[in-house]
Amino acid sequence: MPTLKFKTSINCANCLRAVTPFLDAEASVEKWQVDTTSPDKVLTVEGENPIPELIMKSVAQAGFDIEPLAA
Repeated sequence: MPTLKFKTSINCANCLRAVTPFLDAEASVEKWQVDTTSPDKVLTVEGENPIPELIMKSVAQAGFDIEPLAA
């Protein structure tokens, strides 16, 4: 299953609560998590065919900064 990683500004439980409906609604995402202890607040997304642009749009709509993390 392909995995994508992004640097975000999601840094606390309230942030996670705010972004959850946006990421859960994204059809290309099967599983996601944010490492809030990492300085880059890394969002890891797994899915059959995750679409980076749609994931970034979903997180941005929730009000957070997001950018692809170099592999």
